[in-house]
Amino acid sequence: MRNLPSYEELLSGLSWSLAERELGYQPGEPLNIGWMCSDRICRLGQADKLALIWEDYLGNEKRFTFDDLRVLSNTIASFLVELGIQPGERVCLFLDRVPELYIGFVGILKTGAVAQPLFSAFGDESLFVRLADAKTSAIITQKKHLHKVRKIREELPELRHIIVVDAGDSPLQAREVAFRMEQAPRVENFAVYPTTAESPSVLHYTSGTTGQPKGAQHVHYSIVSQYLTAKIVLDLRPDDTYWCNADPGWVTGTSYGIVGPWSNGITQVVLDSGFNAERWYEFLAKRRVTVWYSAPTAIRLLMKEGTDLPRKHDLSSLRYLASVGEPLNGEAVIWSEEAFGKPFHDTFWQTETGSIVITNFPGMPIKPGSMGKPFPGITATVLNPRTYEPVSQPGVAGLIALRPGWPSQFRYYWRNEAGFQAKFKNGWYLCGDRASLDADGYFWFMGRDDDVINTGGHLVGPFEIESALLEHPAVYESAAVAKPDPVNMEVVKAYVTLKRGYEPSPDLELEIMNRIRKRLSPLAMPQEIEFVDSLPKTRSGKIVRRILRCKEFHEPVGDLSTVMNE
Repeated sequence: MRNLPSYEELLSGLSWSLAERELGYQPGEPLNIGWMCSDRICRLGQADKLALIWEDYLGNEKRFTFDDLRVLSNTIASFLVELGIQPGERVCLFLDRVPELYIGFVGILKTGAVAQPLFSAFGDESLFVRLADAKTSAIITQKKHLHKVRKIREELPELRHIIVVDAGDSPLQAREVAFRMEQAPRVENFAVYPTTAESPSVLHYTSGTTGQPKGAQHVHYSIVSQYLTAKIVLDLRPDDTYWCNADPGWVTGTSYGIVGPWSNGITQVVLDSGFNAERWYEFLAKRRVTVWYSAPTAIRLLMKEGTDLPRKHDLSSLRYLASVGEPLNGEAVIWSEEAFGKPFHDTFWQTETGSIVITNFPGMPIKPGSMGKPFPGITATVLNPRTYEPVSQPGVAGLIALRPGWPSQFRYYWRNEAGFQAKFKNGWYLCGDRASLDADGYFWFMGRDDDVINTGGHLVGPFEIESALLEHPAVYESAAVAKPDPVNMEVVKAYVTLKRGYEPSPDLELEIMNRIRKRLSPLAMPQEIEFVDSLPKTRSGKIVRRILRCKEFHEPVGDLSTVMNE
């Protein structure tokens, strides 16, 4: 086992300029993410190395080398240019996790156009909102999703081309065109558009947990952050087999499901299948995955199945585990130690940050439940919510804030300047979350700023309450929200889903209350527990407490387009 650097050594040895040098990029030169992730890797002598091993729900597989990635992305790029797609135009990827999604992303960027990935599970209304806002010029999709596009296309005059990757003999309609990536003539050479560091690259729409979804515009320079954080935080090494189980409709699926691994020349695996614990463990074992990047929602689903199931599979290849999407409860860290013999490392970042900004590094002592420390090159703190000045006292909650200027920071919200400006105060970018710092410089998450509960003038974060609830053996998931109260203004109410084998009852509620009473202050104690079958979540797995809070306050919930269950 190699010796890992300490956090202090990382701080002194890492810089964005180091990433530029390793990528072979000189400031002022053209910079194109698509070229960097394919042609560049081939020029480094890794043309025959596997870039992607794809498997569907039936177990069928396809393999693509980095030279395949280079040539097939050229083929897609050439096809788009022949259609008349211009640099800067938005091209939407509306696909299941098929190879065309990953390779198409690279191809779009090679043309100088902007990739706009969207979840294929979106309905026609959710799709329409994002295509209309972005004034999207083309959409790449499958037959199974074509009916959604046809339903809205007449209301989208800017949408000139609907590209179907598996049309076969199906009849196509106006503006629709068939394209079979692996059957099309392979384009060996393509003149990659000379985008620069600040050229638009990816337009990611936020999950829309508050208000209408906003398009966060990223640029090609983001690769500098994504390359270095993937290498250091995810501990990617040349011989790794890497699995990021995030859909590229979510920023994790592009930053660390495409750009991060491929810019590092790493072989990645993709499973185009829904969640099934047995299937996932089989996949990890079969593909000999060494580094796995997952999400707390998925980890909790695995926890629900216990530790016996993973022990039935040979998971000895796993070397490093990391988590993203929402804070990782301490209970999940402890469980992963039991199940896999190693902990999940929590990472904190957002659509707007484009890359990991606060994290638990490999080799760094983990404090279960903590977010970790800032990535070198990121200046992070917590701010007083009234003065927007840094909080100096350990343990005092404030707003998580970052100094602007890191490479993958989003450059603006698409057609929403007011929303963009509202994210900055007193020279800081506001993440919209609350946390505290301890004496060792670790961040401790409290909750979304709009999720914090004000009870009797005291601010209570939902995360601490939910973590305490999860320690009870009957509790599968939980969400703590504010409930109106005539005396304290607000009190805490907890929504709880139970593990298999447990049934809701007044006795169980009392048992849970008694157990967490020892962990929580009187102010943080729930005044009520409501047992529910499921909690509302976005497609990226975040619990949408806003919906539950609005239910308590009898308020309208706003945009629900990315919510899986209400």
